[in-house]
This record gives sequence, structure tokens and C-alpha cells, in this order.
Amino acid sequence: MPQSYIKRILDARIYDLAVETPLDATPLISSRTGNKVLLKREDLQPVFSFKIRGAYNKLLQLSDKQRAGGVIAASAGNHAQGLALAAQHLGVSATIVMPRTTPAIKIEAVKRRGAKVVQVGDTYDEASTFAKNLVKEKGMTYVPPYDDADVIAGQGTVAMEILRQHTGKIDAIFIPVGGGGLCAGMAAYIKFVRPEIKVFAVEPVDAACLKAALEADRRVTLPQVGIFADGVAVAQIGKETYRVIKETVDGVITASVDEICAAIKDIFEDTRSIAEPAGALSLAGLKKYVADTGAKNQTLIAIDSGANTDFDRLRYISERTEIGEKREAIFAVTIPEQPGSYKKFCSLLGKRSITEFNYRYADNRDAHIFVGMQISPAKNDRQEIMKTLTEKGYKAVDMTDNEMAKLHIRHMVGGHAPQAQNEIVYRFEFPERPGALLNFLNKLADQWNISMFHYRNHGSAYGRVLVGMQIPKGDRKRLEALLKDLGYNYWEETQNDAYQYFLS
Repeated sequence: MPQSYIKRILDARIYDLAVETPLDATPLISSRTGNKVLLKREDLQPVFSFKIRGAYNKLLQLSDKQRAGGVIAASAGNHAQGLALAAQHLGVSATIVMPRTTPAIKIEAVKRRGAKVVQVGDTYDEASTFAKNLVKEKGMTYVPPYDDADVIAGQGTVAMEILRQHTGKIDAIFIPVGGGGLCAGMAAYIKFVRPEIKVFAVEPVDAACLKAALEADRRVTLPQVGIFADGVAVAQIGKETYRVIKETVDGVITASVDEICAAIKDIFEDTRSIAEPAGALSLAGLKKYVADTGAKNQTLIAIDSGANTDFDRLRYISERTEIGEKREAIFAVTIPEQPGSYKKFCSLLGKRSITEFNYRYADNRDAHIFVGMQISPAKNDRQEIMKTLTEKGYKAVDMTDNEMAKLHIRHMVGGHAPQAQNEIVYRFEFPERPGALLNFLNKLADQWNISMFHYRNHGSAYGRVLVGMQIPKGDRKRLEALLKDLGYNYWEETQNDAYQYFLS
């Protein structure tokens, strides 16, 4: 039962290394949502993440023999840094197995804390398999990132601090979920001590493994996982964490990339700190809860779980924030290809600000424009714009929620290619390592012509790629087989409105 964790959490002696983090007021977020919103600042831990709690608590429970044999973990992020620092503090040898896609800044951070880094594979699963094989070969102790009772108990100390720091009314606490260690530990403690407090788990829309498990009433493995919020990019919830969470949480909320980016900006405006995507996830869930339920005058707490983000990612985060805040909408609109059309179109919009306008000549009759507009989050602006355009005879498509349009099309509107016969379009996530593109080209390019290519990287472990290839109908099955063998995440986008309007 989850109650078994209470003594473990109370007995966790982690504070000679981890710190008790503040529970900060957020005047701007609170004013905007009409609630008292508090932020638990786990980004202020020595490794800028709550992960130090669980990793250190696990090491404290090991025997002298286990410590002497050294510890090992597979991680590309915060668990790696937490374990490295914990091991350094206790004088224990630590080996961290990291995917080859891990950004250099994270590798150096682990090395600075005295751990040995071994790079294997492109994914966490490959690194994890290698690490577990080393356990058998060398007798080291494996320290899991979340699915372990001592790790869960260490993370549960976050809840213990919150309830000590704020003894008054708390209506709900929002906790980010990847593998579930933080949520399991916190929820077990909260529901034992203050069962009237609602606990909500928050996941990315494209990595909602807990939501999928609860719906299926069993742990399931997601076929694909979005990697923007890499700290919670987990395909399957932990076995022990799921056992605890399903008995203790009041619900699961999912947040989109845009909503997470908006929450990062919210945290910055109130604290002048920059949360990593997983760090801002619970605030995105909190805001969605307020919007969906109309909650007012409540005390709501979100966990700022970490701040380990690469500087290069900030341009992408900034770009997506306006949409996440519902302050920008993007549309594909067809206007007549004749002088004065653009002026007439802008006049129709009145004083509404145009944030972006992309266009290239295609034919003498119609012009397809890609247009961004400022909207008010308090109004039903997107629907009003669509209604206005339709009533005036314009053909328009709302692309505000179209991932391909936001990732690629807005940067490459360049006209149609009627000569590109039999073109099929795919969106890929390439592992960001030397040879990834060459591997793709070796498998595909010699067999079919590449008719379109757009690549973007945002400082993450994966680059976003849009590819058009000319594939005769008889070759479709062979192409699909090669794409599966390639092993990269991909989505066919040939029927996507953004492609059909601007590039097909």
C-alpha cells in the first residue's frame, strides 16, 4: 500500500546534500488565473533538479559492499547529474551510460561531478540495456531513475516540505510525470497526511504513458514518444510507480508543446528563472485545470522540477510561446492573385496585428498565404477570424494546432513544384549525432529522388526533418519497410493541409 512509503519518506536523511527548496508566490500567474498559485522551486537544487533527492537517498541505503562495487545508471539528463553528485559526495565510483545523442553540455556536467561517462546507442533503452549488462559483468549496483522504492521515497520529500511550508488550505497540487517517481512519492505522502488535497499528474500530450495505462487499466508501452520535454519522455510508466499512482492521484492532465512553452515564459516573468520543458509541465497542467474548471480563489501548487535546458532551445521555446499563450493564431488563406488583394485582406482584419506573412507566387489565379495574427486569449478570436474570412468568401484553414505547419512550413513557404511527380512527404525526428543524416541517405537516397528537404534543430537530442521523396506507387511497401528498418520516429504528412496549400 502507498502508506508504506510514509516512514521511508520521513526517514530520508538527504539534507547534507539536497536542500529544502522554497515555495514561491507567483504574483503575475496568480493575478492572471484568479487563484493563489505557488511554485515549488526544485530548480534550485545543487543539480538544478529534484533528481538529487532520489539518487542520494538510494545511495544512502546501500551496504558498504555495494558502495565499494560502484554504482551505474542509464540517463541522458537530470538523474545522471543527481547520481554523479551523490556518488561524489559519498566517495562512491559512478558510471553513467548515456545515449550518443546526449548534448555535450550534459555530458560535461556529469564528468565534472566525477562520474565516468560511457556513450552507447541513440536512445535511453539502448543505454539502459548496456548498463544492466555491465551490472552482471562487473558487479556494480544499478540505480534506477524512478522505479525503485528508495528513489521514490527520496522524491517524496518534496511533498513533506510543501505541507510543512504551507499549513493553510491547499486545493490542488500538480506534479509532472515521466516514469512516475516524483508523482508516486509525493502523492503517497500527500494523500496520507492531507487526503483532502487533490493531486493531479501532468504529462505531455505526446508522452502520456500514465494516461494510457490508466485508460487500459494496465501498463502499456507507447509506440512513439515526443521528445520536447525530454525529462519526462518515457514510453512506459514504472511498475512500482504505477501501483502507487493509480491509488493516489485524482486525475491526469496533458499539456501540449505550446502550452509548456507558455508556462516556461510564465515562470520566467514571475521568477526570472528559466525552467526546462519538464520543469514547467506541471504549471501548464495547472493553467489548463483552471481554464477547464473555472477554478477561482483556490490555492494551487505546481512543481518547477528542473532547469537543465540548453541555451539553444530558447529560440524554439520563444517561437512557440505566443501560440501557447493563445496570443497568436496562424492560418492558410487563399486570396486572388491580383494587385490590391493583400491590402483588401489586411483591411478586413481591421487593427489586428499581423505577426507573420509568407507567400510565393504559384499561378495567375490564386495566392496561398501563410499568415500569423495576434489574438486575445480572453476572446474567441480564432473562431471569429475564421467566421469573418468565410463570410467574405475567403477559403481559410486554421493551422494554429498543425505541428508540421509550426515546425517547418512557416520557415519554408517557397512555392509549388508541379514537376515533382509522385511526391510523398514525411516528418522525421533524427537523432542529433554524426552520421544520422548519412545513414538516412544511404538507405533511401540512392533509390528515390529527394524532392524537398527541411531540417531544424533546437538544441535537443533530435533534429526535426521534413522530407519529400518521389516514390512510384509500386515502391510504397518497400519504402515503408526501409523506414521501419531505419528506426527513426516518422509521420507521413502528404495529406497535411499545410503541405497541400503551400508545397504540393
